[in-house]
Amino acid sequence: MHKLICLTFLAAALAACTQPGEASAPAATGAAASQPARADAPKAKAADAPAAQAKIGQPAPDFTLPDLDGKPVKLADHKGKTVVLEWFNPGCPFVQLAHRQGGLKDVPAQQTQKGVVWLAINSGAPGKQGTGKEENVKAKGEFGMSYPLLIDEKGDVGRAYGAQRTPHMVVIDPQGTVVYAGAIDSTKGGEPEPGEQVTNYVDAALAELAAGKAISTKETEAFGCTVKY
Repeated sequence: MHKLICLTFLAAALAACTQPGEASAPAATGAAASQPARADAPKAKAADAPAAQAKIGQPAPDFTLPDLDGKPVKLADHKGKTVVLEWFNPGCPFVQLAHRQGGLKDVPAQQTQKGVVWLAINSGAPGKQGTGKEENVKAKGEFGMSYPLLIDEKGDVGRAYGAQRTPHMVVIDPQGTVVYAGAIDSTKGGEPEPGEQVTNYVDAALAELAAGKAISTKETEAFGCTVKY
């Protein structure tokens, strides 16, 4: 029964995640449900997402983006602190699941209390799914996001970081170097099986950074909806 629930987001979820011409994970079969299926093979790149400038072990590209109140937020202002970037789309079922009961439910609050800077970024173009101030303000409140939500309407920052899915995560160390990029955790966008050991890659990377250890998992494949450039 659990597997059936986990595999039944189906065409409804994938339709919500994908607009015409965009790549998505293959659809499963069955009745529609409230949980997204695991996105096991979203390997195709969006046609309008060129090669990323951001690379593991290299300086993170600087940027300045407005928050929901129009206040500019500059990445360079946080140099000397660990920073997490989270690509966000309130209309994406994978983002909703991650925030309501998955890897993004408690970790951001726990990490910001430790001094980590957490920034969500919506790189959707105006008029696309999950854009507009009202929808993002509402989602930010519903998900309890106490950290800034930045608007990247032109998609320049998303492209610079190679963000193709929501959620897509990046961890930047206090020296301004990209040390992790990819998925929030090992669930591949779905609900874990009973007894399954789930690894939150971002939480693990932050713990290793805090302990002065090398990052054991530096890059994974992000799963979820396509970024709506």
